[in-house]
Amino acid sequence: MGIPQQIKKSCVFCQEKISYADYKDTQFLRRFMSPHAKILSRARTGNCASHQRMVVRALKRARHMALLPFVST
Repeated sequence: MGIPQQIKKSCVFCQEKISYADYKDTQFLRRFMSPHAKILSRARTGNCASHQRMVVRALKRARHMALLPFVST
């Protein structure tokens, strides 16, 4: 039995031509968080490397401004 192949997801930002991840748009940023408020990896979200860095930066800013939780129980 081999390991099942994963389907490559495409970057949401590249598809919809979004140039900036706004830290105030919490509904959009929650797409990139797990139910336990962890940041999802590129493999799970399908983001390209540059947009994943942008998302992580926006999520951390939103956490620091108390717009998003650091942890969720």
